[in-house]
Amino acid sequence: QEPLVESGGGLVQAGGSLRVSCAASRSAVTADAMGWFRQAPGKEREFVAAVTWREGSAQYADSVKGRFTISRDNAKNTVYLQMNSLKPEDTAVYYCAAGGVGLGRVFWWGQGTQVTVSS
Repeated sequence: QEPLVESGGGLVQAGGSLRVSCAASRSAVTADAMGWFRQAPGKEREFVAAVTWREGSAQYADSVKGRFTISRDNAKNTVYLQMNSLKPEDTAVYYCAAGGVGLGRVFWWGQGTQVTVSS
């Protein structure tokens, strides 16, 4: 069983919205937090957002604050990233991750899902 399974993503015009989801296995759900990183072509992977399972405390990269919202459904072991007011620079492969608080340490990675924002 894959530790993290992503869904959602796709192609959207600038200013539009998308939601990506990540379902965690029994192993991955034991992590303190889950969230998302992204990697654009030719760039390093960067942190996007994280949420703690227990308290639901969220953290965001400055570049997405006010536009993206991370949430979790403990009953479904699933984390969601709602992305609004998307910009072409948000285009990247989005990777789900599970690990320590704030995802300073990542123990599990998802396979990645493509998000493309056209101008």
